[in-house]
Amino acid sequence: MAGSIFGDIFRISTFGESHGAAIGVVIDGCPAGLKIDFSLIKRDLERRKPGQSSISTQRNETEEFEILSGVFDGISLGTPIAILVRNKDQRSSDYNDLKNVFRPSHADFTYQEKYGFRDHRGGGRQSARETVARVLAGSIAKMILSEFGIKIDAAVSGIGGVEKSNFNELNFEFAEINILRCGYLDLYESMLAKVELAKSEGDSVGGIISCICSSVPVGLGEPVFDKLHADLAKAMLSINAVKGFEIGSGFEGTKHFGSTQNDEFMSNSGQISTKTNHSGGIQGGISNGQNIEFRVAFKPVASISKSQKTVNSDLEEVDLQVNGRHDSCVVPRAVPIVEAMASICLVNHILNRPSNRMEHLKRFFDIY
Repeated sequence: MAGSIFGDIFRISTFGESHGAAIGVVIDGCPAGLKIDFSLIKRDLERRKPGQSSISTQRNETEEFEILSGVFDGISLGTPIAILVRNKDQRSSDYNDLKNVFRPSHADFTYQEKYGFRDHRGGGRQSARETVARVLAGSIAKMILSEFGIKIDAAVSGIGGVEKSNFNELNFEFAEINILRCGYLDLYESMLAKVELAKSEGDSVGGIISCICSSVPVGLGEPVFDKLHADLAKAMLSINAVKGFEIGSGFEGTKHFGSTQNDEFMSNSGQISTKTNHSGGIQGGISNGQNIEFRVAFKPVASISKSQKTVNSDLEEVDLQVNGRHDSCVVPRAVPIVEAMASICLVNHILNRPSNRMEHLKRFFDIY
């Protein structure tokens, strides 16, 4: 599976299935000398793990991680870092009825057609459990970004049509103390009601995650095919259940004239800045020094207990009621995944940055 690798310089390769022995990642390209913050890795895994609230799947995983290589005395060696999380609470028998049945809007059919074989237990490699590996790598990426003063914050900004798109109102502290990771105090109760209604009916509901990357320097990203926002879009759309990505004013901006959507340049203490951020911090595919602001749309979880029509491997129509443990709304647990993929994407561009201008290269070599 060539599709299990992401990144060019800070390259991650994930492995494992939902009901296999473990989920893990190999990180190649992490610079030597990085102090590893083990508490950050643990915190991000805790934010993603199942069973953390009444609205998430009740699969009980401790998410204890093992660093197998690339780190000595808490410092990165510059060699590949391998990290493992063992699966401990698999209930494969819950999925026996799915061995020859294709779940609606899931990857069962497409996976079977592409490979001629599939692991039906919890979705196998298609499962969102694979994102454990991304969070592990994302935590390392966050540590690198923090050395440059760059911070990545995400929060739930919409569930089931209850939403806001105002980045300035997002409250990330509030998001970390409520079970929805909702970033708007005034929308929390309405969002919770949507999730509880879906749960009571054996259904699911989708939502939106907003992300802000702050203190990003000017100049990240390359023209044409390696634009920063294009790479961010690929990173986000690779996450399970993601169906949409927009940066800055996004689709809303299509409803207005250019005179109201253009970001007006101004001088601020000798530095160029803009009063607005319709561009989302990226212009021409290159970061402009403002906060990078984007939103990610997640569809309702495909696995629901409500009875549905589908087909089996013999192409016979059957009624399906999915057993097992599933989220009524996956969006709260996806917040650290969005942060992780954004961090991995930005680290790749940060590590690629010194080669753009001769004067920068000369300054770099003058150090030695």
